[in-house]
Amino acid sequence: MAYKITDNCINCGGCVEICENRAITEEETITVIDPSKCTECVGIFPTPMCADVCSVDACKPDPEHQETRDELLAKWRKLHPKETPKTK
Repeated sequence: MAYKITDNCINCGGCVEICENRAITEEETITVIDPSKCTECVGIFPTPMCADVCSVDACKPDPEHQETRDELLAKWRKLHPKETPKTK
């Protein structure tokens, strides 16, 4: 499932920098994750890096965007067609 950013976010930008899918953007007053680009870092890292770097625990799984690991990997492959996954 894609991740989302909760109201705990302090807009530090750490998650924006770490996201290799470019799924996270800083908007005027909030930081958001585009669920069509979020793969929980499947294909890149063993764990969701946004959650790993978040100092206030604001990156959480989004129950409105549930996907299997295979679906997440397929999404990653679509976003990175010329790359080989680093994780499965």
